[in-house]
Amino acid sequence: MPSKIYFLLLAGLALALCLPVHADETKPAPVPAAAVLDYLLQPSDLLDVQIFQEENLKRAVRVSQEYSITLPLIGKVDVRGKSLRQAEDLIRELYARDFLVNPQINVVVIEYAKRTVNVIGQVNQPGAVLFPQEQGLTLLDAVSRAGGFSRLANRAQVKLTRTNAEGKSDTYVIDADDLIKGRSSNTWPLLVNDIIFVPERIL
Repeated sequence: MPSKIYFLLLAGLALALCLPVHADETKPAPVPAAAVLDYLLQPSDLLDVQIFQEENLKRAVRVSQEYSITLPLIGKVDVRGKSLRQAEDLIRELYARDFLVNPQINVVVIEYAKRTVNVIGQVNQPGAVLFPQEQGLTLLDAVSRAGGFSRLANRAQVKLTRTNAEGKSDTYVIDADDLIKGRSSNTWPLLVNDIIFVPERIL
């Protein structure tokens, strides 16, 4: 009798292993760790900076509008244009230079700054569009998050306006149909405060 039960258990296990497993499609895919570490720090990001076995140096610091943070002993640290990984490396180097031997640094973002672009004109839900937390955003992604093109949209004349390093506005005219059909290698990654204007086509 016990051998019969054992046989049934083995058969049930074999059947379970053969059945396909369906992932929950409504659950978002996890963000790869590399993508999180490569996230470029922004003003107003709140960071948790920890140093292994140095509890007194632990700090929660917010990135200033000048892209800097202030930490014990090393003072102001410039993180402009730096990813999370690069910020860790810089902080490690500064502490190792004069204060600690082989410090182990861990920096995480505990509150992301709100980052938006504006999508206006012939889209179904015009207005501000939030960036995904650690990820980038392309022109088509932003239009999709704004409800997609309306039926009157002139997709061949989409205008992207952004402020350059000198504080001046640059405007680019983009054929979104080329992007949709894969005829362009440039996906137009967006920057914070970009403005996308979708004009109305002439009937």
